[in-house]
Amino acid sequence: MTTYPVQQPSDPEEVAFRRTYGAWAVIRPTDVRNVLAGFDEPWWVAGGWAIDAFTDSARDHDDIDVSIFRRDLPALRTALDGRLHIWSAGDGALRPVVDKWPEPHPDADQVWLREDASSPWLVDVLLNPDQNGAWVNRRDQTMVRPLDEVSWIADDGVRYLNPEIVLIFKAKLTRPKDRIDLDRTLPLLAEAQRRLLEVYLEQEHPGHEWLTLLR
Repeated sequence: MTTYPVQQPSDPEEVAFRRTYGAWAVIRPTDVRNVLAGFDEPWWVAGGWAIDAFTDSARDHDDIDVSIFRRDLPALRTALDGRLHIWSAGDGALRPVVDKWPEPHPDADQVWLREDASSPWLVDVLLNPDQNGAWVNRRDQTMVRPLDEVSWIADDGVRYLNPEIVLIFKAKLTRPKDRIDLDRTLPLLAEAQRRLLEVYLEQEHPGHEWLTLLR
């Protein structure tokens, strides 16, 4: 297994989080191919790394978010068997995804991957719902799109979630890093992308502070 450097967070909340749950390795999007070797189903990079790829800029990252369709979790288990352990993460609880518990924790929308208990976490895998193979917004399941419409493939060969979709998810928390991602993305969005984000915020987060920037 490739050895990756370990993140050294400075944010007090992140430091406290890692004291409880463990460290995260420094994984880049192109490293994910190696981590997920043998997994032949669709996967794509979300979160801040997807914003980096779209804007051709960079900021510090605490981890990397990679999405797969939830239905493909058994295929992920098969691909990683004997190489990486899978843990479901939800509602503050971690539980191994093993034969005894083949399904994630009931509150889990993601699983974490690591080599063993003494190793750092490698990838945060978001479990995305689908509808006959189409991408579904897990927070608004009326929003259904072909995967090729909500993601793009960069020159590095990695598929990334579209920036306007990334911002839809980031709008819920509006952490400082989310505002940084908005500021570096907004000038580059096409009108249709801006409009999709604006309509979503109007519907799901009326009065959101980002709306004044989109109008």
